[in-house]
Amino acid sequence: MAASNQPYVLKWGIVSTGWIAQQFVKDLLEDPKTRNVTDVAHKVVAVGSRTVESAKKFVADYAPKETGVKTYGSYAEVYADPDVDAVYIGTPHTLHYENALEALNAGKHVLCEKATTSNAAELKALLKLAKEKKLFFMEALWTRFHPLTLELKRIAEEGTLGDPVVLHADLSADFHIEDLPLTHRMLDPKLGGGALLDLGPYPLFWAMLALYEHPSNKHARPTSITGSIVKTPITGVDASSSFTLNFTEHLRAQAVLSCSMVVPAAHFGATIRYKKGNIIVKPPIFRSPAFTVQYFDKPGGDIVREETKTFKYVGGGWHFEADEVARCLRDGKLESDSWGHEKSIIMMEVFDEVRRQGKYVLPEGVEKVDRVQ
Repeated sequence: MAASNQPYVLKWGIVSTGWIAQQFVKDLLEDPKTRNVTDVAHKVVAVGSRTVESAKKFVADYAPKETGVKTYGSYAEVYADPDVDAVYIGTPHTLHYENALEALNAGKHVLCEKATTSNAAELKALLKLAKEKKLFFMEALWTRFHPLTLELKRIAEEGTLGDPVVLHADLSADFHIEDLPLTHRMLDPKLGGGALLDLGPYPLFWAMLALYEHPSNKHARPTSITGSIVKTPITGVDASSSFTLNFTEHLRAQAVLSCSMVVPAAHFGATIRYKKGNIIVKPPIFRSPAFTVQYFDKPGGDIVREETKTFKYVGGGWHFEADEVARCLRDGKLESDSWGHEKSIIMMEVFDEVRRQGKYVLPEGVEKVDRVQ
């Protein structure tokens, strides 16, 4: 372990060179001191792509100041690299299972983009393997680690607002799907295309944070899940999905969630309604710049006070999840206390159920463990 006055440096291998990996690496290489972090730091030591040329271009464009980064024309070489401590997986959803399986079998810790896998059975298989091999695994739910989220959680749980009752959250974007190639990740069912697995994790995340994580819920899972899907005739993936989660074992709370790839995001972002007030999370809900707390004069009464909190930092916001991984590995943890395995499993089980109810079946062979139908 590094001396206490030296940061713990996590050595990363990057799997995929697409947009999300680009954002992650740019943030990884921001000076941690710009976000008041001095206990951990990051180094990119290997990048894997489908060609060496693509990996080299990625390093030149997004890690130009990093020295000695190894570039590989396959992911397997990243997993085999002895200098790599942890692997970041930024490939399309339906490739996550195989990529993470290889990484874990090679003895690497894993940070895997969301949706974590194609279904919950795949995720459970990965987590079982990670535990057997004593390796860390975390879903890359970056929003959970933002300073805004931490402050919102503190206010939501300190008691003044009372228990949550109803949450509304939407993440949508008009992808102009009529103009996309059929092989695009949003349209191709072989890549888990559609709104649910791409955009759905964010509205569901706010339900997990505000309802599931609330102390009054006592870690109780949702008691019911109701889902509805409108498919696009282009490829049959979901164009718009809505789903409702009830938390009624200890709370009397409901989350009303939606996502669409054919209209822009709803103006309300994420709105959490409590007995004694509201919290309104400003869009975009994946990286909100501000939230407003409204306090009532009495339960169900009038708004007598409003407080808005705004957050700014250097970088795009992906570095906070990387810091979490580094701290967990430094401390010998196999999962994050803030975003542990159980939450990722619940999210995948919700998506499975919404797909089941909406009759969105992925093509044969896409799901490597079980099949949701």
